[in-house]
Amino acid sequence: MDADIAACAGIVEKGDPDRFLAIMSAPVALREKLFPLYAMNVEVARAPWVTEESMIAEMRLQWWRDALAEIAAGGEVRRHEVATPLARILTPTQAQSLDALIEARRWDIYRDPFEDEDAFQSHFSATAGQLLMVAAEVAGATDLESVRKVGEVDGLARWFLAIPALEAAGRIPLVDGRAETVRTLALDALKKRRTARRKLGRQNKEVCAVLRLTWQSEAILKRAAKNPDAVAKSDLRNGEFQNKFSLLWKSFNAKW
Repeated sequence: MDADIAACAGIVEKGDPDRFLAIMSAPVALREKLFPLYAMNVEVARAPWVTEESMIAEMRLQWWRDALAEIAAGGEVRRHEVATPLARILTPTQAQSLDALIEARRWDIYRDPFEDEDAFQSHFSATAGQLLMVAAEVAGATDLESVRKVGEVDGLARWFLAIPALEAAGRIPLVDGRAETVRTLALDALKKRRTARRKLGRQNKEVCAVLRLTWQSEAILKRAAKNPDAVAKSDLRNGEFQNKFSLLWKSFNAKW
């Protein structure tokens, strides 16, 4: 592992420890592709939160848009511990497609609510869905639309986990925060995940490793569906031992 990849791994370990564990369950060669991609995601996701100045946050996001544009153009790419190895693994089309992820993160800068339910769902398609789709394509997946659906579901599950912190920061994370609406969102997402899993069928170990990045989403959504009030109470996770054992079991059996 070269210095840049090690730096990317450190960024993911600190900023996204759950995904770090999942990536570590992947084949070694795949880890070196996933760490830069998910390090970029960590950097983009936290850019709106490191400053209260909206213009500075916009500039931080623009830096990443420019870096991805350089990768998409196929020319020289700025020297950076994440952008440099990222340029080695992304195709121009993949780099261009990730611009939607950065654009979606502008929501975090401001305090405006989502316009409607479509805008709310589109946020997960552009962020977690797009990210997982690129990761899976790097691993050799072909049914990318089904992968995107799995990513969207994972995005909603992670969003549920983040709701208390988002509300504490003055954001309005849900279009409709009533318990029955939260339950419906969770149940619909679980149905979407089951449908996508059925369409994906059996995958090779590399694609399974990417899909394993979403290993917690089903359990989180089941808890939210059973007890929507747990969303506001930050009580959606399994215990640490159960959580890690689940990942270990899936890894040993090449499942997700």
